[in-house]
Amino acid sequence: MLERLELEAFLTLAEELHFGRTAERLHVSTGRISQTIKKLERQIGAPLFERTSRKVALTAIGRQLHEDLRQAHQQMEAGLERAVNMAGSIHGTLRVGYSAPWNGNLMIKAADAFHSRHPECDVHIREVQLHDPLGPLRTGALDLQISEFPIDEPDIVAGPVVSHEPRALIVPADHPLARRDSVSLEDLASTPLVTIAGAIPQYWLDQHYPHHTPAGRPITHGPAATYWQEVLSLVALGKGVSPTCFRAAQYYSRSDLVFLPISDAPPIVYGLVWPSDRENSRTRAFVQSLSELTG
Repeated sequence: MLERLELEAFLTLAEELHFGRTAERLHVSTGRISQTIKKLERQIGAPLFERTSRKVALTAIGRQLHEDLRQAHQQMEAGLERAVNMAGSIHGTLRVGYSAPWNGNLMIKAADAFHSRHPECDVHIREVQLHDPLGPLRTGALDLQISEFPIDEPDIVAGPVVSHEPRALIVPADHPLARRDSVSLEDLASTPLVTIAGAIPQYWLDQHYPHHTPAGRPITHGPAATYWQEVLSLVALGKGVSPTCFRAAQYYSRSDLVFLPISDAPPIVYGLVWPSDRENSRTRAFVQSLSELTG
């Protein structure tokens, strides 16, 4: 029989593939996580993770165990959620995420407002990685998050819009476009576009990283990054340019990068999303708190 820490440590490590982040999420030491996983592996009689100095990866047995336990864990969580909903109380833990630092600030404000109304419910906040924007929602690591729209998934609710942000183009400081005050969407045809690789819906990529300008001119797609810092580095090294939110300049300003407004681009729309099968009194109350801040 699995102990609770063994279950949570295994599932969290299988998601994070990093002992430090797993320990941080579970509020225990890295050593405790390592000992717990080793104990579980002795109980099973086989390694569950491949560990090297550079990475952590699931073994074949680990992948199968993760799939089996994840489904069972989700069923247990769903049962507890239904019980909470029936009781009508708002307590426990709500896990919320954000995809950009300016939305992280908004999440913190909303969490403070929410917690003042519902002091028995803790709110845990974390950043959603660029390459897997919906994965944490689907695995149960998050209950709700702010993401860039469009989101059109059968298992995800696209909730209220929280903001509209002007678009910008990040270019190297020595790029010919860097001497201008702004650019247009047609300028995207003149230089490669740094894109994103990962578990990202194609319709979302087409919206934010188009293949043609409004006039029909082809846009070349250059290298693809998996993390935001990679995007900045690729642009700085002259491998391409990247669209972003103009507000990003306040958070990622560098001497080797220039953030230019895109004069004719529609704004980036940010909104709340959550799993359709896990909506509950906590998520509804948090949506209300956040909507009042942005309303």
